[in-house]
Amino acid sequence: MVILFCQPEKDDCPVSCDKMPGMRKRVAKARINDPQGLRNRVLDVAAVSFQRHGYSGTSIQDIVREANTSGGALAHHFPTKKEIALAVIAERVGAEIGSTWVQKVEAAASVSEGIVQVFEDVISQLDRAAHVTGCPLNNLALELSLADKDFRGAIAHEYDVWRRAIERRIRAEMSSGSASYAGGDPSGFATYVVALFSGAITIAKAEQRTIPLKVCLAQLKRVIAVK
Repeated sequence: MVILFCQPEKDDCPVSCDKMPGMRKRVAKARINDPQGLRNRVLDVAAVSFQRHGYSGTSIQDIVREANTSGGALAHHFPTKKEIALAVIAERVGAEIGSTWVQKVEAAASVSEGIVQVFEDVISQLDRAAHVTGCPLNNLALELSLADKDFRGAIAHEYDVWRRAIERRIRAEMSSGSASYAGGDPSGFATYVVALFSGAITIAKAEQRTIPLKVCLAQLKRVIAVK
């Protein structure tokens, strides 16, 4: 999977494309008559470029060059850059939110432990990389939500998936008498967690340090009483 939370600016970054599972191989070595491989390369390249340079700062020519393909081959899969972006949101950014948040929250012993673990894992990853590019979903939300209703709908859907994963765990724990910190409002608390993380990582991106995430995590632990 393409790692989007921590995209490097330099090739010698500890989380370089060489260490992104499958991506370097797909980008560097085009395969003839492999339409799915080409589609994957295009989405990998576009996902990284949108995080590094923004949607507006990425051209079709950039994607063609980095994906080692032709304009005609690209157009066969994605006639427009907008279609590439919508696929990136659904298949790359959505997958990143799924592996970073949804899966960990669902697998944790408790939802509170899962939430804390995500914060700690992201902080650790960003500290190792010494570079903060922000939340991939939040980055695209800030750039594209007011630009186009289709982008807005796709982005809102991924936020909804994220929130609902947390909400489901809270509801399940409330039914057994725990998760009192949610105040009887699992949906509201899930929104609070997503907003807290999104805001903290945006400030961390602006300051290029993880202190905002660490401060918010410390406050969150007080709320949910996790040591």
